Amino acid sequence: MRFMVIVKASPESENGQMPTAEELTAMGNYNEELVKAGVMLAGDGLYPSSKGARVAFDAKGATTVIDGPFAETKELIAGFWIWELPSLQDAVEWLKKAPFQSGEVEIRQVHGAEAFEDVMTDEQKAQEDRLREQISARSQ
Repeated sequence: MRFMVIVKASPESENGQMPTAEELTAMGNYNEELVKAGVMLAGDGLYPSSKGARVAFDAKGATTVIDGPFAETKELIAGFWIWELPSLQDAVEWLKKAPFQSGEVEIRQVHGAEAFEDVMTDEQKAQEDRLREQISARSQ
């Protein structure tokens, strides 16, 4: 199973405050552990919401662009990992080892095309397979 591990933003991350050298070392060591164990597929930090935008869609197909920063820090994301593990409990156990001093991290299971098998046409399934192959080929 794949999981997205979502690191919530803090007032510090939203102000663009970077981690200390010690914090970077601890996180680098933790990431190295994840990679060596075959758990980590991807991961990155995000710039503050002041460097982002939201796009809202309405039922009529119109879009509205809202430039950051966004007010509710607790609803924002400061970084993420994509992990592959047998279960949610395994993801929780790995996350307990993370070198965070404070904050909140959310774990959500990622589903693939298999979640839509009952509604996807054969053509849509073939398209999904082609796209995944193209993405995989690019990352090699």
